[in-house]
Amino acid sequence: MKITVVGAGAVGATCADNIARKELAEELVLLDIKEGFAEGKAMDMMQTMTLLGFDTKIKGVTNDYAQTAGSDVAVITSGLPRKPGMTREELIGINAGIVKGVAENILKFSPNAIIIVISNPMDTMTYLALKSLGLPKNRIIGMGGILDSARFKYYLSVALNCNASDLQGFVIGGHGDTTMIPLTRLATYQGLPVSNLLDEAQLEKVAADTMVGGATLTGLLGTSAWYAPGAAGAALVEAIVLDEKKVFTCCVALDGEYGQKDICLGVPVVIGKNGWEKIVNYKLNDAEQAKFNKSAEAVRNMNAVLHDMKLV
Repeated sequence: MKITVVGAGAVGATCADNIARKELAEELVLLDIKEGFAEGKAMDMMQTMTLLGFDTKIKGVTNDYAQTAGSDVAVITSGLPRKPGMTREELIGINAGIVKGVAENILKFSPNAIIIVISNPMDTMTYLALKSLGLPKNRIIGMGGILDSARFKYYLSVALNCNASDLQGFVIGGHGDTTMIPLTRLATYQGLPVSNLLDEAQLEKVAADTMVGGATLTGLLGTSAWYAPGAAGAALVEAIVLDEKKVFTCCVALDGEYGQKDICLGVPVVIGKNGWEKIVNYKLNDAEQAKFNKSAEAVRNMNAVLHDMKLV
């Protein structure tokens, strides 16, 4: 098994570190455009091998896609991070060209790779990959919903004063501060609906905190978060590599599911060795469906920038 992570910044390096620690691949290639940067990160990680007890070989390369040949999974994290006050829409013009070029170079040497998109704005970058690469739709996956759902469970655990691992909860829709939809109605604590334990005001606060979870961290850190995004990317890789059939919220191509077509948006999917294998229908109520439709419209407005730039 060979895995490539493109972008050796904080998110990419954290994702690679998690993949190596879990020994998900015999070989892991970390690629970056900055001279020596990926090589340094890879060397640093390799020097933890005897301390952490993993056997994955990590190789850092500077913009040499030939070294990624034969990758089974490729994770794209490259692009500018969101700065304080910057919207995801403002990233489109900069990151679209980067992501398209990276994906095309990956497939040149690894035509059978499953592509995972983490670069922001993630929904639009996933749509760009879908439209420009000509791959089967199951092999293109946007990661964002996994991260948003992890943040949702974190905020629920704070409100309930419980272990987050005992919670089930999903966030669907766009991966944006105003487009994501925490499904509070369906969240459970050890099988018990959290609505039995938290009142409406508490649930609304959890949802609101979740929606600005990324912006909150950006304001505190001065850049985008990296530990949870990197771990979320690695969790997705793990589900693919080990054929786990796990249900994650991922940004995937919709063709009538949840009432939407010609868009990539976060919905619950089964993840296995073939990428995303099927969409799970959560049977949204009218209010949730209305929010989902509104989220889709907002993402379509961002996708329109790609058409204006003639990238799709």
